[in-house]
Order: sequence, then C-alpha cells, then structure tokens
Amino acid sequence: MGVKLFDRKFGASFAAALPATPGVYLFHDDSGTVLYVGKAINLRRRLLTYRNASRRKTHRKMRILVRSAATLEVRPLASERDALLLENELIRTLRPPHNVDGAYAFLYPAIGVCRLADQDLLCITTSPEHYAHLQFRWYGAFRSRPRAIEAFQALVDLLRMLAHSQPKARLPKVPTQRGSHLVGFRQLDPAIAVAIETWLSGESCQSLGVVAEHLLEKPRARQDAELVQERLHCLRSFYESDLRKLRAALAAAGIAGTFIERERRDALFIATRARDRAVEPQKAKHHARTRRTASLE
Repeated sequence: MGVKLFDRKFGASFAAALPATPGVYLFHDDSGTVLYVGKAINLRRRLLTYRNASRRKTHRKMRILVRSAATLEVRPLASERDALLLENELIRTLRPPHNVDGAYAFLYPAIGVCRLADQDLLCITTSPEHYAHLQFRWYGAFRSRPRAIEAFQALVDLLRMLAHSQPKARLPKVPTQRGSHLVGFRQLDPAIAVAIETWLSGESCQSLGVVAEHLLEKPRARQDAELVQERLHCLRSFYESDLRKLRAALAAAGIAGTFIERERRDALFIATRARDRAVEPQKAKHHARTRRTASLE
C-alpha cells in the first residue's frame, strides 16, 4: 500500500528527485490545511522513508499521513539549524493536528515567586502576563509541562511543612487561567526563600540543602521522611533536566535573567544545540593535537 499510494498521490519520482539537503516538509489535506510539519537533515532520504513505509508499527504514523494528505510541500534550506527553526515556527503558528510538541502554549509553563506584604507567593502558569501587577520573578518557560507541574507540586508539599499555607480567600485576586495555580505562605524563613530562587535560577542544586536542613527541624517532616526524600529527589531531577540546562542556554545566548517567553524558548535551544555541534569538531581537533604533542614529549 505504502509505495503505490505515495506514488499515486505525489508522483513516482517525487522523493527521488528531492535534494539531499536539510529542509522541512508539510503534509496538506485537500482543503490546504497543514496536517503535519517535519524536519529532515536529508530531505530525499527522509521522504523516501515515507514512500517505502512498511506495515511495521514504527511506520504507522507515516502510513496515516500519506493516507490523509492530498499534497506534500517541501522547503529545502541551507542548514539543519534553519530547518529546526522553521519547523518550530511552523508548528507553533499553524498547530498541525499531527504535531504535538511545540504546538500548544499549555506545554510551556513558567514558575514564579514573589513577596507580597506578609506572604510569599508561588505560581505556575502559561500566562505570566496576567500576573504583571504582582511583580513575580519568573523562571522558565519549560517545555515539559508534566515535569514542571511535578516539581512545582513537590516544592509546595515541602513548603507546607515549613510555613503556614494561605487559604485561597487570602490570596491576591487574579484572573482564572487554565493551567495556572497560585499558592501563598506566611512565616517562611527568608533563607528558604533565597534557596528556592537559587535552585529555580539553575545556579546551584546545593541550595536544596538549606531546605533539607530546615525540614529536619520540623516534627511533621521527620515523621514523613520518606515523602520528604521523594519530593527532594523530584526537585533535584528537575534541576538536572530543566533548570540547569535553561540557565546554560540563556547564558550561551547572552540573555540576562532567568526567563524566556515560550514563543522564543525552542529557538533558543535549537541555536544552542547548533553552536554545540559546531564546537565539537574543534574540540576533537584540539584533543587530537594535545595527544600528538604529548606523545612527542
């Protein structure tokens, strides 16, 4: 089915005639709506894979796209970086139904902290602009919504052992937003607040030690030691998977602060990966020269 259907729809020589260069490809339905946007390092090789898709489970999405599409658009580009950036932009703006990552804003939450009167506020949201009047300091945006939510909840669980959780009625009035959650605490030790921001900034995971030390002083935390360890492990994992990497990407791009808008977040990491790949061959040559010099000595 795969080869015959692909040839019938797009032409028997369509894929073979493509350049062996980076680019993006777009499957359109019969109304012109984009169903899927893909990126390829080698357009010819990638589209030949669609043409030759088998009945294997791993080729199922390819078969579905070929079957659903009416036309196939190809845009050759000069580099893989250009292809990644264009793919990201097209997915974000067109929101093709067969693309998931990058298509929806709710996948990109940010975490914010602020001090308001006698409360320390903590918020996770996909719409930081709706909290501008509260002067939050934002961290993110994070691509993995599940990881960000899990880390946020773990932090809230620990803070409830360290301070007095505020009832919703005492929290500032903010518009109800999908994917947003605001919590407040009273009598939170300033050292803990500083440690949390150091952790969120991606500067150091060692700051969680301050949180752990304060937890040791709380009878409830000592009673729920297993829960505390689980929550601290979650925060350490989030630091490694998201916080540290975001800080490094921002620094490499020369961007000050701890926050980047969700619209620019993927482009930041694409540019960072492209720079890293460009540097790797130079590092390899340097190491090779160093080894040769050492052997001569």
